[in-house]
Amino acid sequence: MNFDVIVIGSGPGGYVAAIRAAQLGMKVGVVERAEVGGICLNWGCIPTKALLKSAQVFRYVQHAKDYGVLTNGEAQADFQAMIKRSRDVADGMSKGIQFLFKKNKIEMIPGTGKVLPGKKVLVSSSDGKTTEYLAKHIILATGARSRELLILKQDGKKIIGYREAMTLKEQPQSLVVIGSGAIGSEFAYFYQSIGTKVTLIELLPNVVPLEDEEVSKQLERSFKKMGMTVMTNTTVNAVGTSGKGCRVKVTTKKGEEVIEAGIVMSAIGIATNIEGIGLEECGIATEGGKVMVDEFYRTKVDGYYAIGDIVRGPALAHVASQEGIICVEQIAGLKPEPLDYQNIPSCTYTSPEVASVGMTEKAAKEAGYEIKTGKFPYTASGKASAAGSRDGFIKVIFDAKYGEWLGAHMIGDNVTEMIAEVVVARKLETTGHEIIKSVHPHPTMSEAIMEAVAQAYGECIHL
Repeated sequence: MNFDVIVIGSGPGGYVAAIRAAQLGMKVGVVERAEVGGICLNWGCIPTKALLKSAQVFRYVQHAKDYGVLTNGEAQADFQAMIKRSRDVADGMSKGIQFLFKKNKIEMIPGTGKVLPGKKVLVSSSDGKTTEYLAKHIILATGARSRELLILKQDGKKIIGYREAMTLKEQPQSLVVIGSGAIGSEFAYFYQSIGTKVTLIELLPNVVPLEDEEVSKQLERSFKKMGMTVMTNTTVNAVGTSGKGCRVKVTTKKGEEVIEAGIVMSAIGIATNIEGIGLEECGIATEGGKVMVDEFYRTKVDGYYAIGDIVRGPALAHVASQEGIICVEQIAGLKPEPLDYQNIPSCTYTSPEVASVGMTEKAAKEAGYEIKTGKFPYTASGKASAAGSRDGFIKVIFDAKYGEWLGAHMIGDNVTEMIAEVVVARKLETTGHEIIKSVHPHPTMSEAIMEAVAQAYGECIHL
């Protein structure tokens, strides 16, 4: 069967690329070996946010009295109901993507795809049957999985990854989370919120280590305030699983220590799914576990492309989606603008939330910029006080010489929604004074962005 485009993988890169190709009049097939929507929709972005919303509601009920609301009895977390709701949300979203495929006349091809020379794709179905397809253009969007270390070999019971963490049969009494990036921090927050005793371990000096240092320290304080144990500058040496629970041997600045917990979750990063998909046979180059592509995601082999987690760049759903659109529009001859990887927002959906874009203060200084920084705390925000969410701040960084908005770093309620303002402003090369003179509604958390920018230029009213 012949196609204009075959996409291998239906995650946020693959399914978006497929739909855009269909919109542009191409005949499209999508190969998927598991659930439509990929890891993000089924086991990542969407179901984790459903769990985090359950945790947020539970904490609201626990603190209802703080808002003048009296409840009868003590609030209880129904762990299995939370898990079921999360899975139902993911299933509903997956069905939504299937509907979009039908609407856009995209053919779903269930099975495991492998590229062959001559612009061919071999698909092996679960019953062992193989079928060969031909396409003018083949887009690899096979995504990634949890990275494993020998000392953190996942058995799915005592040492788990993110999949098992959102489908456990019973809520663990204690949990060690190794790795404090977005995945580790979000699961640590969820389980701590519903009553599990969580220890969060990070090898580097700060949690969410890619974020601005001030943001990292604020999140650590918030985690500790809710009762979580946070251990930074800590190396995991071994994990013992004999007996009922786990024994995690670590080295800290104070020496060696053993932490006991019911379950250990590994959140130490991801590994790309590039094994066995035919790269070597087709002569497609890789480096450091990533497929080598140009700015339009073309490999050096004509007609073969790669997007998403398997190419260089942030392993984020919204990045994969944009890469898919750019790739397909280039195939269609629309001459799209290459993606600006310096203007990609990053979000962590803990409470308080974390969001950022552009350079950290440290990176800007190391790059030689003379900078202006502004910082507006949520303690000075009327909306944050009214909402009972005073933990957090907005921090902005400008080039003092030319006024370029170099970066923004946020922690607090709603910041994952607010960061888009900065992304758009940076895209449009907006100046600080244009932000200051743009009327922000009051009372909102978003006006803290305006206040932070004003503070950078010595014009802040409420500080």
